[in-house]
Amino acid sequence: MPMQIISPKKQKMQGQLLYDYAIIRVVPRVEREEFINVGVIICGTKSGYLQAKLHLNESKLLTLDPEADVSMIKENLASFEKICQGSKGPIATMDKASRFRWLTAVRSSVIQTSRPHSGFSHNLDDTLARLFKEYVL
Repeated sequence: MPMQIISPKKQKMQGQLLYDYAIIRVVPRVEREEFINVGVIICGTKSGYLQAKLHLNESKLLTLDPEADVSMIKENLASFEKICQGSKGPIATMDKASRFRWLTAVRSSVIQTSRPHSGFSHNLDDTLARLFKEYVL
């Protein structure tokens, strides 16, 4: 039996989970296109992982728009976590990859997401924490 040669790139990916992530943003005045990063959503399709981690810095938000409806924004951000957990409305009945795509669809509203990005990880919880620290805090 011939020996199989595995490229260094494939060796690095073996045992890792493919994931997609997006940054969650608040755009208090859509016409100005100014935003603050408030969270990260990550989806590992094959692993069945879908989580969002959020933190709204109210002082940054109010700097961009002193009249922002903070309670409404917090309520809508909480929907991201509920949809990820499968506990909010008809969207929650979708599979996790479909919920991720729905949450990251392009919209012109106060809460938006970046375009999805992909990566590989050994531990999706650790990756979520790292991305959150890097892009939100």
